[in-house]
Amino acid sequence: MDAIGFAAAVTASFSILARAFPNNIATVMGSLETFTGLGLVLGPPIGGFLYQSFGYEVPFIVLGCVVLILVPLNMYLLPKYDAVATKDSFWMLITLPKVVFLCFTRFSLSACLGFLDPTMSLFVSEKFKLPAGYVGFVFLALALSYSLSSPLLGLLSDKMPHLRKWFLVFGGLLTALSFFLLGPAPILHIESKLWMFVLVLVLYGFSFGMTGVPLFPEMLNCAYENGFEQGLSALGLVSGLCGAVWSLGGFVGPTLGGFLNERLGFEWAAAIQGGWALLSGLAIGIFYILEASRRGRYCGTFILYIHFQPDLKGFH
Repeated sequence: MDAIGFAAAVTASFSILARAFPNNIATVMGSLETFTGLGLVLGPPIGGFLYQSFGYEVPFIVLGCVVLILVPLNMYLLPKYDAVATKDSFWMLITLPKVVFLCFTRFSLSACLGFLDPTMSLFVSEKFKLPAGYVGFVFLALALSYSLSSPLLGLLSDKMPHLRKWFLVFGGLLTALSFFLLGPAPILHIESKLWMFVLVLVLYGFSFGMTGVPLFPEMLNCAYENGFEQGLSALGLVSGLCGAVWSLGGFVGPTLGGFLNERLGFEWAAAIQGGWALLSGLAIGIFYILEASRRGRYCGTFILYIHFQPDLKGFH
């Protein structure tokens, strides 16, 4: 039930935001991610306080009541848009080559983040001998870095759309580097220090924003460029696909990461998990290079056609 409700809420919220702010999608998404980071910052200490003070059930009851209160508030505040049925389909969207690469990028993003859920707290408490109450503060480095950088990255993505492809490529490569240094990987022969671990989390939070913020508007633009009609129908398809791929990565990341962590240890598991981000960064980079070369050949052919068209008319 929770998964169905979460999927419905995320799909609808992304569609409504993109419909309400069509010219500033990345900026709005980046600003929204500030509150995502704020939730990641406040959630663990508030939940821990409620758990220690009142027991296991109270944090869930409080959170459920807060969400329930937001339902009528959202119904009153959110704008109402009429959806028009179109010929566009989910299958048409996922068969676009660029969308496939963007989906793999989003999958790798979710898998890497999901890997940290079952593994990082155990590693920090065992490696650095931190009390349980202080482990949550280590997560602040990731959450604050992500929430503070996302609005700026979103603004840059909207003002200079050509930067989105660079954000996606270098965001993936920086994420791979972050996971390689998170342990660090044993082949580096670097002793793990708490300050270095926190610094790497800050880098990962920034790279996470570089990849995550421009991904949705880039996928939406790809749909529009390939004939999808602008409206809630296309927005719903794109946001639904983003949510589905994110959930898939959220399943694979902790499952595979927990297995690797148990068999190989956190250092090797983190380095291997960073391979998802490395592959996605390289794959989307190669795709953009091939796309640019293909467009260059098309433009060259078109210019030659325009240049020799008068001669061809005279010949006839």
